[in-house]
Amino acid sequence: MAKLVLVRHGKSEWNKQNRFTGWVDVDLAPEGIEEAKKAGEKLKKAGFAFDVCFSSYLKRAIKTGIIILEELDLLWIDHLKDWRFNERHYGALTGLNKDEVKKEVGEEKFLLYRRSYDVPPPPLSEDDKRHPRFDPKYKSFPIELLPNNESLKEIIIEMKLHEKVHYDFFEKEKEILGFSEAAYALLNAHNIEIIEHDDFNAFAHKAQMRLCYNAQEEIFDITYKQVKELKKAGVKAADNFLPPCSIRAAQNIKPICPEGERFCGVKVWKLNFDEYKRLI
Repeated sequence: MAKLVLVRHGKSEWNKQNRFTGWVDVDLAPEGIEEAKKAGEKLKKAGFAFDVCFSSYLKRAIKTGIIILEELDLLWIDHLKDWRFNERHYGALTGLNKDEVKKEVGEEKFLLYRRSYDVPPPPLSEDDKRHPRFDPKYKSFPIELLPNNESLKEIIIEMKLHEKVHYDFFEKEKEILGFSEAAYALLNAHNIEIIEHDDFNAFAHKAQMRLCYNAQEEIFDITYKQVKELKKAGVKAADNFLPPCSIRAAQNIKPICPEGERFCGVKVWKLNFDEYKRLI
């Protein structure tokens, strides 16, 4: 049976600075190099070996791959690079500090830019020096292939066009190692928006508040969809992503609704998750 192992690149310099990175070719930070070495050591200890590996065009992914392959003594295998594994393009947000953007646009719009399935961030103009057409790596690419921003939906469509390459490898029962920022766009997981590992605990807490019927409608809808997708994927922790009233009811805390006079009028704690419908 073929195996696919996915590894996120090590911490980059812009990760440390909390900046939107996207297609900018930022290098690994020293911590990222150590993370890659540890990943290689763990894979070696677990007995993994590979026939081929993939990475994006970005050096943080490429170097992560090289470091891990060196730990596995597999530098000789094919290391194939494809621009379609690049991180999603953050458009005009590229290079900006995430906290500053949130402060400027508000949490609602910030959440849409980062987590929405089909809402892309503001686009770059084609004469903006951050546009991929000014990067030598893409000089031979038709301009229409180079994004000025991307939503998750657009990445999925892009990956579907490329899926035959990966199926061909699996049909030959190859062991594949993949280094990519865009793990949420993987072909067999494209219906799930994967939350970055360092955000998961924060998401769990925020999901409870955002599933309250008093939450802003757009925020409620996005969060409900995310939790539903996680449940569908079999993530057990998602069963605990409930609105505050449901959590309080389960713990027999009174009053059940913590909103006081702002009680929405719906006894949400008596509903199954599939019955949630914010109509107030």
